[in-house]
Amino acid sequence: MRIGAGYDVHRFAESGQLRLGGVEIAEAPALIGHSDGDALIHAVIDALLGAAGEGDIGEHFPPGDPATAGIDSRELLTRVMRLVAARGYRVVNVDATVIAERPRLRPHIAAMREALARDLGVEAGAVNVKATTNEGLGAIGAGEALAAHAVALLDEGEG
Repeated sequence: MRIGAGYDVHRFAESGQLRLGGVEIAEAPALIGHSDGDALIHAVIDALLGAAGEGDIGEHFPPGDPATAGIDSRELLTRVMRLVAARGYRVVNVDATVIAERPRLRPHIAAMREALARDLGVEAGAVNVKATTNEGLGAIGAGEALAAHAVALLDEGEG
């Protein structure tokens, strides 16, 4: 078994629609990023790559690469899952925490878990997503940004 950890943070844009964990959330603007800015998926990608010993998201999808400008982060996750499988690993579980003052994420947690589980090829019970605030501290606490942490456990063999 192999474990990996991931982290990502993005500032909110002035407009657009937030996409988090592959789910559209109307209550907040989009996140600024080279791709669609989905910080939760980016943290999961880094956790998977770390567990597989394959570096980080920036190595695989450089921020200046025009081929990934504006890309759906779920597509990036699909590509990483192909790499994980090619290395002989399968996902056992993922645990993630989103840190944000806005929007309220509780109503969207189940949808995020289901979307991530589909993309990871596991049951929804193997994916946990939690949300917390930054207690008003820093850019996240001021509602200017959102961050996500993720941990992934991989095992050898097929799903």
